[in-house]
Amino acid sequence: MTLAFIVLTVLAAGPVRVLDYQLNRRWLYLFNPDLVWFAQNVLDRLAGQAVCLPVLAAVAITLAYRRRSWRPIGFALAVEAAFYIGVGGLKVLLARPSTTLHDPRFFQGGLLDFGDRGISYPSGHSSEAILIYGATVYLIAHYSGASRKVVHGLSWLVAAIAMNSVVVSFLLGWHWATDLLGGLIAGGLFLRILMALDQQLLDRERRNLLAATP
Repeated sequence: MTLAFIVLTVLAAGPVRVLDYQLNRRWLYLFNPDLVWFAQNVLDRLAGQAVCLPVLAAVAITLAYRRRSWRPIGFALAVEAAFYIGVGGLKVLLARPSTTLHDPRFFQGGLLDFGDRGISYPSGHSSEAILIYGATVYLIAHYSGASRKVVHGLSWLVAAIAMNSVVVSFLLGWHWATDLLGGLIAGGLFLRILMALDQQLLDRERRNLLAATP
């Protein structure tokens, strides 16, 4: 996934930049303005912090209480840190202006110069959809007694929320197309890293427990 993100970033900064510019339109305003309010205030907010963070927190706290362990809460905090430090750091570092500034080049924006309009890549909403909702499903899968069928269904729900985030942002003209793809990959990358670390800690605890058992 690291390689995929690097390749996409290079393409977005180079040959795909023209395509990004050509694809950028406020499509929903052109074809069905009546849906704009619903898209902005309902569909788009599904992947926002105001919705996904309380979901993650509720699941983590519930599982921590049931398991008598702080680990689910610690994992949730690590996920939130990965979003702000990891994804947020990439956004600040790459400094790509948003579509409202009509410039898809990298290192032409900046948080200090343009605020959130200067840090468009990767998309925060699409990365949140994968990272935070994906982390919620991971906690349910590994810290609860949920069946594989339930986990599988929840995984498809995460995919649907992520696709909704991409489509809505694109139709509203809020992001370059590669911003949205980059967000999906970045969110998946940080989620994979955190899951691997958590599994290593769980395996270490199991080995220590077995070693201490007479």
